[in-house]
Amino acid sequence: MAVTAAVAVMSTMAATGSAATRSAAAEPGPDKPTIRYTEYGIPHIIASNWEGLGTGYGYAAAKDNVCTLADTYLMVNAQRSRYLGPDGRASPGQNQNGTTNLNSDLYFQRIKDNRVVERLLGQPAPNGPEPEVKEAIRGYVQGYNRYLAETGVNNISDPACRGAAWVRPITELDVYRHAHAEIIMGSADALLDGQVNAAPPGASAAAQPASSPAKTATEIRDAMAVSRQQSMGSNALAVGSQGVSGGTGMLLANPHFPWQGKNRMWQSQLTIPGEVNVSGAGLLGLPAVNIGYNNDVAWSHTVATVAPFGLFDVQVDPFNPTSYLVDGTWEKMTSQQVGVDVLNADGSLGKVTRTLWSTRYGPITTSIQGISLPWAVSAHAVRDVNMDNLRALNTWFRLDKAHDVNDVVNTLETTQGVPFFNTVASDRNGNALYADIQATPNITDEHAQSCLTETGKLLFNQSLRLPNVPPISIFDGKRSACDWPDDPNAVAPGLLDPHKQPRLIRSDFVGNANDSAWLANPEQPLSFPRVMGDMSAPRSLRTQELILTAQNRINGTDGLPGKGFTPQTMGQLLFADNSRAADLGLNATVTMCQSVPFGLILVLHGSPDDPVQQTYPALSMSDEMITVIPDGGARSWYANWLNQKTVLGAQNWENFHLKQVIPFIDANLRTIATKKSRAVAGVSMGGFGAFRYAQVRPDLFSQTASLSGDIDLSADSMDLRMAVVASVIDAAGAICGSASGACDPNDSPYKPGVDSDALFGSPYPVFNADWRWNEVDPSQHMDRLAGIGVSLYVGDGGGSPLDMEFWLAGAAKNVKARMDVLGMPYYYVNYGDGSGWGTQCNGGHNAGCWEEDLRDLIPRLERAFAS
Repeated sequence: MAVTAAVAVMSTMAATGSAATRSAAAEPGPDKPTIRYTEYGIPHIIASNWEGLGTGYGYAAAKDNVCTLADTYLMVNAQRSRYLGPDGRASPGQNQNGTTNLNSDLYFQRIKDNRVVERLLGQPAPNGPEPEVKEAIRGYVQGYNRYLAETGVNNISDPACRGAAWVRPITELDVYRHAHAEIIMGSADALLDGQVNAAPPGASAAAQPASSPAKTATEIRDAMAVSRQQSMGSNALAVGSQGVSGGTGMLLANPHFPWQGKNRMWQSQLTIPGEVNVSGAGLLGLPAVNIGYNNDVAWSHTVATVAPFGLFDVQVDPFNPTSYLVDGTWEKMTSQQVGVDVLNADGSLGKVTRTLWSTRYGPITTSIQGISLPWAVSAHAVRDVNMDNLRALNTWFRLDKAHDVNDVVNTLETTQGVPFFNTVASDRNGNALYADIQATPNITDEHAQSCLTETGKLLFNQSLRLPNVPPISIFDGKRSACDWPDDPNAVAPGLLDPHKQPRLIRSDFVGNANDSAWLANPEQPLSFPRVMGDMSAPRSLRTQELILTAQNRINGTDGLPGKGFTPQTMGQLLFADNSRAADLGLNATVTMCQSVPFGLILVLHGSPDDPVQQTYPALSMSDEMITVIPDGGARSWYANWLNQKTVLGAQNWENFHLKQVIPFIDANLRTIATKKSRAVAGVSMGGFGAFRYAQVRPDLFSQTASLSGDIDLSADSMDLRMAVVASVIDAAGAICGSASGACDPNDSPYKPGVDSDALFGSPYPVFNADWRWNEVDPSQHMDRLAGIGVSLYVGDGGGSPLDMEFWLAGAAKNVKARMDVLGMPYYYVNYGDGSGWGTQCNGGHNAGCWEEDLRDLIPRLERAFAS
């Protein structure tokens, strides 16, 4: 999820419970609320009653988050434009920064003007707050205000609101308004802007082109899908007695909520001895635990696939577009003047007033999730299932005191306060519960098919299917019978009967990762009204991963020891970075890699090195070439030696590489076995070998490269010829100029020494005795590389004759001059002291410079192979 982070909460419940929980329950409550912090800054609040508990919570919450809370109270009181200007960003919904301050203020001002929250507070429970809720919120206000009074606005440590005029003491109504805003946020992102900007078409308004139902449905669906991806989600897994090793129940709560803002989860432990002892996380500023555990039950929520709102398409009078048709009779829309204070650019206060329109179904909107719903022949009205919901507070306070999963189900059914969440829980008795029992529009399948518009059918039935997009209803508003009917078994008008909503109790596991209820456990698929989500459809990759993780751990087939979950294995699996997408793509990727051929680069190492020492990161930078580094011996010089009877035995390196290694590679690896897709390169001694092999077998290679190679062994470069001889005879000090840098003659990689003639015969230019050296000398046969791409890399050894690179620079210069005479194309780099050649090169004969050479060479080879 974008801009979100996962927080893991685990609970394992053995038969006796934890010592900390038992002792806290046995102690009497303190006379005054007490806040104790753990080393990680988690407040543990204990009090003798709900008001005291709320006081401690309010004080601790303000201490940790006063700026975020004050900003939230500013929002729900519709005063962001007054203090922060109308163009700033507000986050009234699930997404971060979802609308402008002005639009947010107009939305919440309408709620204030309509006294929505005050009306709900005046109702008896369950629609109004239960007594302990009222007491806790009364205390919360006292605690918050006490912190603010003791600290002072000008002394707040957070600079985000230090000294701000909008930081003020709060009232109980502020807290209820905040709670209500959290409950309705599931519809705010999609509909807020469209409601506050809805205006009837003027008499001279240009006609808008009609959009087909399919086009409109597709645009809405895609916009909702993007919103779902960017907003909050969650994973939750409840494990029962059959899935736990050495315990009775476990829960993994993995909410993907933001780290900042009003939707931040805040952790605490709340204790009234003998009445409640709960630990977990809750939405900031609501004095309850929303996701957590007590001595008997652990539970979590995940974002569900229910759309907590519906639209009604109302036909309007073309001559009076604020009148709409219901049951053959024209009804007048109601208008409402909503005004908010606005901070002008010059610092003065102004007023913005809008006329907002409503129908019997709810407010008019002219967009959903940014997709235009023109007010023309018809208009669209919104009904929000949570607009009359403060019951969620009762739900969460009761969950904090639940004794088992049946108690959880009873709480969900009798309050119907969960706004747009699933509930996943496990208990001490070994039961695992999944329940999607929440405030849901009373839309049965029969009612939907009778009332959906053409666009509504496509969205609700999801003929245009996209995972995780809730079924959105658009009903025919011309018929009053299409309004959501009241159900006698529901807690409030327009709600779906909770007994028709899915739930599942098992002893192995249940879980949810924001798909519908259908496969909470694949052994027992669930059915439910279409308004709750889809069935018999592919599950998201997250859901698949969750199910397979649970099954494999319970069966002991995930590679971890034993069977069943423990706190340790649950933690390991949470942070294992497993990916269902990777698993699904693995075989196909392997097959692709096995069937797609690659180019080949044969890399020849230097002297006295070996293949294991060639640890150049650049060699792994290509996805289009296979790199093979064959053994070339400490002093093979990549040749078939003249004398095969030395103490070293037969030395036929040229035959080995060209007649055995390359055919073996082509037979066993997915190479493109053509000259065009094959290159040979080498460093130091390997540079000699690379040029030599390309000259001997120009039919094999299309590219060759020397990286600081001994590529001039002519009599004009006797110093380099003698260096080769020194390695053959193991002359004292020969190793000092080698690639390894070793200088201990007693630990020489060139032992035992052999005769100087063993390699290419006599190295001495007397009476043409060195003719074999001249025959193998790359510099004298560059014409054989005609048609082959030639690359030369060399430094200057920092100008020091003690560095082998100093001498090799002369060899490279000689070879370059001979190619110029021949008119051959080539690629030549003399990087001098290395100051302009990457960060690792000092111009010397070393791996740092060769790494930079390879970083330049590899992409060039890729381009050459692809050309």
